[in-house]
Amino acid sequence: MRAQAVEPTGVERMFAPGELIVSTTDVRGIITYANEAFCRMAAAPEVELLGRPHNVVRHPDMPRAFFAYVWDVLSTRQEIFAYVKNLALDGTHYWAFAHMTAAGRPGEPITGYRSNRRAPSREAVAAVEPLYRQLCEVERSHASSSAALAASIEALAGFLDERGMTYDEYVWSITPGA
Repeated sequence: MRAQAVEPTGVERMFAPGELIVSTTDVRGIITYANEAFCRMAAAPEVELLGRPHNVVRHPDMPRAFFAYVWDVLSTRQEIFAYVKNLALDGTHYWAFAHMTAAGRPGEPITGYRSNRRAPSREAVAAVEPLYRQLCEVERSHASSSAALAASIEALAGFLDERGMTYDEYVWSITPGA
């Protein structure tokens, strides 16, 4: 496994429309399955991904408020669709339209999580990128991580309130053909 942090190169990697990136994790977010497309896009062999936290592909351009929201939704066993910028282990990045779900029998504890990702439209990426950039700027403007997260969550709520939308409605409003 790589011990040092990956520096983003600014180079974007694309995957084919219709291609599906699939990964599963345990309840702690540790990767338990990675399909060939995920390994290729993450620029890592399966053996290097399995057993690692899924945030190994988290891009620094992704706001913490986004992940707090995702985990809140998943904890209630609701599915979530979202646009995500991931960082491959070679420093390249790729955008994906993710469908994330919790696994486990109803009425029993969650046993893990699954994410299926497709290539996003360029229009959707162009629409969501400024929001993520704004949230990251809010986070960087606070010294403590808890204050940064709280301010970013508040900024996301304000963004949605200004539009009179929920997060799901916003995602579908920027998704062509939805």
